Amino acid sequence: MSWWRDAVIYQIYPRSFADADGDGMGDFAGVRARLPYLSDLGVDAIWLSPFYPSPMIDGGYDVADHRAVDPRFGTLSDFDAVVAEGARRGIRVIVDLVPNHCSSAHPAFQAALAAGPDSPERRMFLFRDGRGDEPPNNWLSMFGGPAWTRVPDGQWYLHLFDSSQPDWNWHNPAVREMFEDVIRFWLDRGVAGLRVDVAHGLYKDPLLPDAENPTPSDRPSAWFHRPELHELYRSWRTILDSYPPDVFPGERTAVGEFWVDEPDGMLTYFVDDEMHQIFNFLPIATPWEASAWRETIDFSVSAAEGTSVVAPWVIGNHDVPRTVTRYGRESFGLDSRLVSADMDVDLRLGDRRARALALLQLALPGSAYVYQGDELGLPEVLDLPPEARDDPIFRRTDGERLGRDGCRVPLPWSGDAPPYGFSPDGAPTWLPQPAGWGPRTVQVQLADPASTLSLYRAAIRLRPSGPMRWLDGDPDTLVFGRDQGFVCVVNMGPRPVPLPRRHEVLLAAGPLTAGMLPPNTAVWLTG
Repeated sequence: MSWWRDAVIYQIYPRSFADADGDGMGDFAGVRARLPYLSDLGVDAIWLSPFYPSPMIDGGYDVADHRAVDPRFGTLSDFDAVVAEGARRGIRVIVDLVPNHCSSAHPAFQAALAAGPDSPERRMFLFRDGRGDEPPNNWLSMFGGPAWTRVPDGQWYLHLFDSSQPDWNWHNPAVREMFEDVIRFWLDRGVAGLRVDVAHGLYKDPLLPDAENPTPSDRPSAWFHRPELHELYRSWRTILDSYPPDVFPGERTAVGEFWVDEPDGMLTYFVDDEMHQIFNFLPIATPWEASAWRETIDFSVSAAEGTSVVAPWVIGNHDVPRTVTRYGRESFGLDSRLVSADMDVDLRLGDRRARALALLQLALPGSAYVYQGDELGLPEVLDLPPEARDDPIFRRTDGERLGRDGCRVPLPWSGDAPPYGFSPDGAPTWLPQPAGWGPRTVQVQLADPASTLSLYRAAIRLRPSGPMRWLDGDPDTLVFGRDQGFVCVVNMGPRPVPLPRRHEVLLAAGPLTAGMLPPNTAVWLTG
């Protein structure tokens, strides 16, 4: 079976994982030094968020060179050393491919600015004349404000995100050829696959028409979920399949970031000869209700039936508030990508629910993606000072939306005060860490068999196999079985529920009492 079908893949946000050179920002030497930690955690692969040369206006997703390493993270040799050391430990490396846009500092965009209207250089991007002093159409940026910026000669260029991130023109064959070279460049260096950023974007309606509703969303539109994507991803699959599957890292894979407004929007991407994996973001927006979770699970499992595509389970990443914080609210907002500094959060409740969700995620069939720090039970940092915030969402909305900085704060490794072992010699971190993270450090949690980190380590080691089947249980619970008599029970209701009889406890997310499963708790059983 393909390695990625049931893998546990750990997302590393490089700036915030581990710093080896003392500048307060993570780097590849830090990643390499912490590979033993990831090996002991039991992960099969790591996904590295962008580490390419970048002005870092959008956390590295404003790429200035797709075939190099930003000096802040090290060199290509340092990257190669991570791949080699990972291979020695059986850990594969997935890299982030960012094909929808680049940095305005990218040489191709700078050449387009210099070349002027109607030039081949400008046709690499989406430059258009405006309507007088108005943009070419009414499209809006996903980060807030208009999706067009005017240049000195009067033309405008499209950017679905920040103005520092011009969109490529994917109807230009030269763009396609360039990215095919980029894909081969990283595969030739031994990476196991690609995480494709904004995979539902890339192509735009060539006519660039006004939108009836320009409000930013992930619904099908003139800029998202275009039919041209399918032929492109078939061609990328051909490239991936051209690498030998019988030597490490094995079959090369691609996982697409396809955000959708409605679950059915995912179905068009479950195609055997396109992407191997479609990120399953439905759990991120599922409230703490057993009926809602059962619906999410049923849809996700049925979506992949009859295909070779998998939908990895995702409960956190670098774009959404931390799981502990999302579920530390009795009233769960479905638009969980928005946070506010005055949110009423019960961290004890969030901790219990996040631990239960860890057991749920790792008990379900298929692969699972774990965002760095979720294994430590880190909460969202809501009180970052405005001057420290780095996310363009915060800037473009004048602070109305806090953005994603709160889930990107550097990890705490050891000690009882910042920088918690993240940087040598006590260097301050690029985003400030909170004062109360001492009990959540890796050092403390490794010594505590009841910690969230210990729970993750045990769960990854004990992950079940075989098909999933629902079992009878209380309406407020999720109860399902796998092979070898494995049973998972998650209590999402307000009252304790009795555990199934004739089973022994394999692993529990919290204390159990007298054969009862408390609220906001999950348990693995065997027997």
